[in-house]
Amino acid sequence: MSRFTDALNAQVANEFGASQQYVAIAVYYDTETLPQLAAHFYRQAVEERNHAMMLVGYLLDAGEEARIPGVAAPRTSFTSVVEPVELALAQERKVTDQIKELSRIAREDGDSLAEQFLLWFLKEQLEEMSSMTALLRNVERAADANILLVEDQLARTSAAAGGVDPTAPRAAGGAL
Repeated sequence: MSRFTDALNAQVANEFGASQQYVAIAVYYDTETLPQLAAHFYRQAVEERNHAMMLVGYLLDAGEEARIPGVAAPRTSFTSVVEPVELALAQERKVTDQIKELSRIAREDGDSLAEQFLLWFLKEQLEEMSSMTALLRNVERAADANILLVEDQLARTSAAAGGVDPTAPRAAGGAL
């Protein structure tokens, strides 16, 4: 198995772990009766699951072994409505670094197909960091005054933000 294949399989675990963390964040917001924040993070969880399955799809298409790992338990308790979004932004930054490392390995190994495959993920991570940074700023501003302002803002913008990216890689088994 190549160095890139090993690293990509490790990233499958990272993406599933990110998905689980987003489920835990969504459940926290559901418990706090903040349904828009909960829905946002439930959608994020599905998106991360789909990313994992895109990586699996690439491995299958490339004739490589795809390993489906277990993941560590996510963090489930928070002391404020801001903390989960801070964690989510830190997670997005970490995943961005992981994707950049995968790109570096593909480049060093001269694997242009793998490098090209990862370009979509790099673009996606930039978008994820940007949107999570904006959400964090909004939650920080509203946390002390009225967190329901964030709920309202998410309700207004979430409906318009949907859609499937036609340039996204194929997810093994189909995207949810």
